Amino acid sequence: MDRTELADFLRRCRTRLAPADVGLSEGARRRTPGLRREEVAQLAGMSVDYYTRLEQARGPHPSRQMLTAVGRALRLTADERDHLFHLAGEEPPRETGSSGHVRPGLLLILDRLHDTPAMVISDIGDVLAQNTMAAALSGDVFARPPHLRNVIRRMFTDPDALSLFPEEDHETLARSHVANLRAILASRPDDPRAAALAAELRAASPLFARLWAEHQVAVRRSDTKRFRHPVVGDLELNCEVLLSAGHDQQLIVYTARPGSESYQRLQLLRVVGLQDLTAG
Repeated sequence: MDRTELADFLRRCRTRLAPADVGLSEGARRRTPGLRREEVAQLAGMSVDYYTRLEQARGPHPSRQMLTAVGRALRLTADERDHLFHLAGEEPPRETGSSGHVRPGLLLILDRLHDTPAMVISDIGDVLAQNTMAAALSGDVFARPPHLRNVIRRMFTDPDALSLFPEEDHETLARSHVANLRAILASRPDDPRAAALAAELRAASPLFARLWAEHQVAVRRSDTKRFRHPVVGDLELNCEVLLSAGHDQQLIVYTARPGSESYQRLQLLRVVGLQDLTAG
């Protein structure tokens, strides 16, 4: 681990970003260009003290998960992400199939969606990034343990996940997740992650095992979903699925029909969500 070079690289990447580049407000006048350390720490889901020590070349060896989070917070390109890993003495991720690295351009689109929930997920359901509105709608994904940041795993192993949707929709949602994973596994038979997730859920969930045995196949596409929010009430939202160039990542955007009750509740959710984050 080259602490000096790592610290210098982090500082330079931080100072080249403006708050608007990552979906933050400009706030009070800034004495120096770029993001503040606490803003990078917030985006990466780490303590300010931990990140500060990394920039001061006196931090501990960061985990691979932490390096990925910092790279995403600083909007690094794939080459810059690899450089970050090398400076930390780690081999850059070389996954087969879907990569956990979100391209800066895709994150830029996500940051510009201030008034509607949106998130980036891998094709096997790992949530890679979400905006403030998505966190207000369904909870802060990165506050959960890593294994519950996968929407398919959470659907079948976490009872709290089902509370987000009307009970009569549970079977349909579960079936769509299983059918999508079937399609991904068939298209990438050598990807161990998709196969491992399917095997894990067949053993852990009788519902998943039953639906898997039906051998239905359907790739996730645009749809309409109903949500049950504890504060603003029920929302019926259009779910638009936008594919990345390699089709291994998806930008999912939730919108409501203008003038509808769900549209009004979505506007209220924006106010409620921002207040909750400010209070926290």
